[in-house]
Amino acid sequence: MTDAAEAHSAAQPAARASSEAGPSGVAGRLVLIAGATSASGEAVARALNAAGAVVLAVGTRQEALDALAAAVPGIETRVCDLTDRDAVAELAMRIHLKFGHLDGLIHLVGGWRGGGGLAGQSDEDWEFLERGFRTLRNTSRIFSDDLAASPAGRLAIVSSTAVEKPYPGGANYAAAKAAADAWVRAIASGFARQSPQSAATVFVVKTLTGLEAQLGDEVVALWAADAAEINGRRIALEPSGPAKPERMDG
Repeated sequence: MTDAAEAHSAAQPAARASSEAGPSGVAGRLVLIAGATSASGEAVARALNAAGAVVLAVGTRQEALDALAAAVPGIETRVCDLTDRDAVAELAMRIHLKFGHLDGLIHLVGGWRGGGGLAGQSDEDWEFLERGFRTLRNTSRIFSDDLAASPAGRLAIVSSTAVEKPYPGGANYAAAKAAADAWVRAIASGFARQSPQSAATVFVVKTLTGLEAQLGDEVVALWAADAAEINGRRIALEPSGPAKPERMDG
């Protein structure tokens, strides 16, 4: 166990006490990154780790997680098939036993498939893209009680500008991203009514390439913001300027 992980149980009560009066930052928070072995996952893990969070990086390939742990010393890694709800439930049990309850879930499982117009939107591509939505459903359902009970629960996903401006060759992709957006809106609605100290947020990009470090910084900043200001928000990440928040419709 890392020094940060060992300190989590002791640090959590103080963090909870201070957060009751307002945001207190991500230091000491337990944050799980789903789909952590991508370039964006490494950037988010690095930013959270540098800010003092206890980082749990989850992926499907041990060798990729080993490379991530070597690149970002101090993080914890776990192998899990997040498309399997039973596997996610077992992961949660093991996390609770060793670390306690989550304060954050950053969902980065995704990928692109498309092209060929509407006729080219194959079932195989849909199954690949739907995997990202399935992992979001599984992880958010299993860890929803953690995030709702945390004094500063945060959930975030990365979506696409294609949701607002879909085109035939990207219909599968846009539909999967739109489903994820709607799911997060539902979570945000629940937080607003029952857990106002927690927040669910969507980061929106045209492409993540070149924005990985900015995404990491914005994820860390979620814990510096008041939950009411970021819950149910779509935050655009752009190469030429700062993040631009807007209220999610519906």
